[in-house]
Amino acid sequence: MIAHLAPNTSWTLDPLQIVPTLVAAALYARRVLTLRDRGTPVPGWRVALFATGILTLLVAFVSPVHALGERMFSFHMLQHVLIGDLAPLALLAGLTGPILRPALRWLHRLSFLANPLVALPIWAVNLILWHLPFLFDAAVRHDAVHALEHFCFFTGGVIMWMPVLETLPAPEWFGTGAKLGYIAVVRVVETILGNVFFWSGSVFYVVYAHQNRLFGLSALADQGMAGAVMMIEGSIVTLVALAWLFLRMASEGELRQQLLERGLDPRTVRRAVRYGRAEELSRSR
Repeated sequence: MIAHLAPNTSWTLDPLQIVPTLVAAALYARRVLTLRDRGTPVPGWRVALFATGILTLLVAFVSPVHALGERMFSFHMLQHVLIGDLAPLALLAGLTGPILRPALRWLHRLSFLANPLVALPIWAVNLILWHLPFLFDAAVRHDAVHALEHFCFFTGGVIMWMPVLETLPAPEWFGTGAKLGYIAVVRVVETILGNVFFWSGSVFYVVYAHQNRLFGLSALADQGMAGAVMMIEGSIVTLVALAWLFLRMASEGELRQQLLERGLDPRTVRRAVRYGRAEELSRSR
């Protein structure tokens, strides 16, 4: 059950969503401290990114965004891009091999999810299914379904970003160039769905059609704003991701050329550059 912290505020407390988030934060902090004590500290920027992901989830679950999302589709969409896109991206970027080492035996069974040909369909089907009217309306009306929806969006976001960040190793063919195409396809899917909401002449979700209007917006205008939120957020993240990948591709090409000129095995060079071990390979030779 969702408990409102005070009748005159929009801050909410939903243990089904908040407790797992805080547990994940505590486990991460414990592992970071353990690694520091062993003399292998986690880079500060990694910790900052993971903390950003946790904060993003808490904003989505606890702040007025959650309460407003039950009355306006545009805020519900904002909540979903926080949970299903930005938070997974930040959390995965905050992980490293040493942090994940205690769970690698279990995570190895999920390595198939790092294949983009698996990850992309799972993410796309998950995104589309939860925007079907009967599921979306049920999520707004029922706390348990709402929590399940958020879990699926978050899990889908993790699966979608996993091949890009290679939290688990992606297939050998899925290099930086292929990742550029993958990100483009992801955003095409989101853009199509966002345009459906933006240009539709009818309201899709009954649960919002009969709400008391906020800010003077009609249900149709609210739906259009939801589509705009999805497309704007997707465009910003895409530009940042593509810029990062282009810069990475350029630096990788230079590193590969330097190592190949030293007569090193091409396949070994490709793997070392891809996983940030070029300096280690250079020293070992």
